[in-house]
Amino acid sequence: MMPQSRDALCTVRDLIRYGVSRFNEAKLFFGHGSDNAWDEAVYLVLFALHLPPDQLEPFMDARILPQERERALSLIDLRCEQRLPAPYLTHEAWLQGFRFHVDQRVIVPRSPIAELLMNQLSPWVGDPYEVTSILDLCTGSGCLAIIAAHQFPEAFVDATDISRDALDVAAINVAQHGMGDRLNLHHGSLYDPLPVAARYDLIISNPPYVNTTSMGKLPAEYRHEPRLALAGGDDGMDIVRTILEQAPAHLSDEGYLVVEIGHERTFFEAAFPELEPIWLDTAEASDQILLLSRGQLQP
Repeated sequence: MMPQSRDALCTVRDLIRYGVSRFNEAKLFFGHGSDNAWDEAVYLVLFALHLPPDQLEPFMDARILPQERERALSLIDLRCEQRLPAPYLTHEAWLQGFRFHVDQRVIVPRSPIAELLMNQLSPWVGDPYEVTSILDLCTGSGCLAIIAAHQFPEAFVDATDISRDALDVAAINVAQHGMGDRLNLHHGSLYDPLPVAARYDLIISNPPYVNTTSMGKLPAEYRHEPRLALAGGDDGMDIVRTILEQAPAHLSDEGYLVVEIGHERTFFEAAFPELEPIWLDTAEASDQILLLSRGQLQP
């Protein structure tokens, strides 16, 4: 469709239909907040029009102003031409109903650990009010640490990341969620920036875990994300090994470690044949998140 003919797009419905067609034609890859062309087009159009992201139907046939059309088309064009994930275009991401600021300094929040946190890790955690200390390793945007702080109201949360850029983004989110008095950000590799005596009832992590072969096959959308937050070495377990080895020294006696490893279960089991974790299922993930007690992790 030539630029001048796009003036024929007059309603919200027109813009969404056009977006779906463009996305399908461009063979985009989805996975940063939506998994199909329709949902992505709806999200970008509603964002461009400053409309609530969960209220489409009342506005479907509303007519749009020329400047509104241009804002929406600009986002659609960028999504197709640069293959940028939608959250990098809008500088926001939604996870379990929470809004987070994002940009290309961090990966887009999408960890299924968030669903487990919303359920307060039931039944493994009997009383969420008894969880008083939480650690989030490789925090990135801070999304999991912030959701954990919301869902475990008595807990103080530490969050670490080796990327200072990522922590700058996390600081924005901590401030926006009003968590500055309960959530501390630490710059450094995994446990290194923490006090030696620090102990936690719960350690969570969505670390870099993509193996080298898979890194070479990532869709263009994922290659816009920081490589540091994705690449996990030949078998994807480089960072996971350190997390597991040092976890017992930082877990309370009854503490749990929860780690996301994506589609790397085969590599995990090869690297840790002696471990028998509990595999936690969510609505979107199976065999991608493991739970281990301190007792299981001790030598």
